[in-house]
Amino acid sequence: MRVAALNDVHGNVRALEAVLAEAESSNVDAIVFGGDLVWGPWPRETLELAQSLGERAQFLSGNMDRIALANREDASMRFVQEQLSDEQQRFVRSWPPTLSIGDVLYCHATPHSDEDIVTPVSSEETWRDALRDVAEPTVVCGHIHFQYDERHAGRRVVNPGSVGAPTLRATAWWAVIGDDVELRTTDYDVTATIDAMRRSGFPRSDFVNDLESPSSYEQALERWTA
Repeated sequence: MRVAALNDVHGNVRALEAVLAEAESSNVDAIVFGGDLVWGPWPRETLELAQSLGERAQFLSGNMDRIALANREDASMRFVQEQLSDEQQRFVRSWPPTLSIGDVLYCHATPHSDEDIVTPVSSEETWRDALRDVAEPTVVCGHIHFQYDERHAGRRVVNPGSVGAPTLRATAWWAVIGDDVELRTTDYDVTATIDAMRRSGFPRSDFVNDLESPSSYEQALERWTA
């Protein structure tokens, strides 16, 4: 079975459109959205596009999916709540924290938390704790927005990177999980997307900044390990 692993879309429907077009030509059987799908400039459009895939789409909850529907104090969270219908919000709240397909476990941050920070430079002791009680030999995670395929604590750990809020280069990062792992990127019109983001009404500049000037690997590590 070939699975397109799409993490951290963050409401960037333009990036998602480009990735799904490429995924359709890559003979994937399923698409797993690994959390943090809706918090961003186009929450409704992004969710509707993901739902249009029907039964092939599987959804996991991310920390920002959870927080965006619970916090009325933050303007960006209110924006998401105002964009999504009650039915759509119930659907987002129903997403599980983990999903097992064959011998692969999918999660957002770690199998035990949607917000724990574990990176390629974390100690093996930290990795062993993060992957404790996991039976699957491969774990696909997200959350930290950069792509890697490494071995930790006796397992293959894959981070597809972020579809909508990139690190290193302004492109959409994702992966295909099958007999092997294919790390992918998909280019799209970033300049037009930045202009559209500025007009979207989303009250945060994070995603425009990510596209205009993506963090380096070192900057990303510093951000997540500070």
